[in-house]
Amino acid sequence: MHLNPLPLPAASVPLRVVLDTNVIMAFWHFCDPKLLSLLAWLESRQAVLLTRQSCLDELQRVLAYVQFRIEPDQQARILTDYRARSECLADASEAQMEAALALPQCRDRDDQKFIQLAWEGQAHLLLTRDKLLLGMARRAPLRDQTNILTPERLIKQLGGEGALPAPTSVDALI
Repeated sequence: MHLNPLPLPAASVPLRVVLDTNVIMAFWHFCDPKLLSLLAWLESRQAVLLTRQSCLDELQRVLAYVQFRIEPDQQARILTDYRARSECLADASEAQMEAALALPQCRDRDDQKFIQLAWEGQAHLLLTRDKLLLGMARRAPLRDQTNILTPERLIKQLGGEGALPAPTSVDALI
């Protein structure tokens, strides 16, 4: 399958990136070895990870899910580390909330906050594994500003793992 190249800014321009909670978990909790080179690439591009308090609240809830068995101190470390690496945008103003109504609506209302954050933050990328969010990739006006794709697809579009920097160590990235 041939993938079209992503329209990304020049390497000298920091990427503006929104990470869905499932991708944050893949990077910081599961330390998915297939994604560590992508995290190193984001850091080498000096990507600006965009977030908002509602997104951080969701991350905090997910970190506490019993099935993940994450100790409270580890939950706090992941949340603190991600928050420190991110630019936290202010909650949406009245005008932004009204403008957001013109955006396509995700069928999962809980995921709409990521669409709105990507739009308001002028994100180049929204990385997710959520099928409903991925389904928003071709919807105007989002498709004209933000690439919505899986981390795995981004790796392929960048030329595969071999084209990305090798992480020096997991601890250096997380």
